Amino acid sequence: MPAWRPSATGIEIAVRVTPRASRDVLAAGTHEHFAARLAAPPVEGAANAALVPLVAKTFGVAKRDVTLVAGETARLKRLSIAGDGAALEQIARSLYGEGHDG
Repeated sequence: MPAWRPSATGIEIAVRVTPRASRDVLAAGTHEHFAARLAAPPVEGAANAALVPLVAKTFGVAKRDVTLVAGETARLKRLSIAGDGAALEQIARSLYGEGHDG
């Protein structure tokens, strides 16, 4: 899967999570995924709980519009972001720079 792709309700993104970072950051990663650094530890869902609001803030949507689709206990996760697909793709593209197409 590319770092993001259109979906019926908005877009889906792939994110590789690094827990116990100094601060929460979502940035461009590889062609296959975004890179998220989270201050939360990878225990009892703390990293997932920190990832959803970070993605929501980055993409300008409500937390309820971000859903963890796959990878609940893995470092590589897939999330669904509901909203205007074109606008969400533009935000994803801006994190990578204009030369990247999902």
